[in-house]
Amino acid sequence: MNFSVAVYCGSRPGLDPAWAEQARIVGRWIALHGGRLVYGGGHNGLMGIVADAALEAGAQVLGVIPQALVEKEYAHHGCTELRIVQTMHERKRIMAEEADAFLALPGGIGTLEEFFEVWTWRQLGYHNKPVGLLNHKGHYDGLLRFMAYTVAQEFMGPWQMSLIEVGDEPESLLRSLVQSAGLSSAAGLDQI
Repeated sequence: MNFSVAVYCGSRPGLDPAWAEQARIVGRWIALHGGRLVYGGGHNGLMGIVADAALEAGAQVLGVIPQALVEKEYAHHGCTELRIVQTMHERKRIMAEEADAFLALPGGIGTLEEFFEVWTWRQLGYHNKPVGLLNHKGHYDGLLRFMAYTVAQEFMGPWQMSLIEVGDEPESLLRSLVQSAGLSSAAGLDQI
């Protein structure tokens, strides 16, 4: 394993089949470049799709899931390593510690909360790891417009927006995140 990417995404697949394909691309890309997937440990929705794609392509996959969700049979028992924790706070802390970069795909309030948390932690200096937002087919355009409005209203500065990388294609965004983390040689990106 040369690098680890924490992927935040939905426990549902979404309406458009394109989201499942984007999740598969993310999982395969991480595997094919020698990376490890770190994610929430579920088998449903985009979470399960990204994990299955990474596993099928040979990646190590670390799933981190609270006991309460295991009991509801949401755990992906095919992960290379499945860590069962007691709280969501513990889950997010472990994922943040284990990752070299973060990537948010489409998802619900949990995905958004995780994305905003690692972005907030970066602005506070708790970490200096790259944070990415996959905006395929303009999925996050509304959110990005709102954030631009928030900057215009001076509730935050443009430098805070500069702490996230936004891309509409997973391969180029993942490449950029790995390079921003200073891991391009480890991932073999300098040879591609």
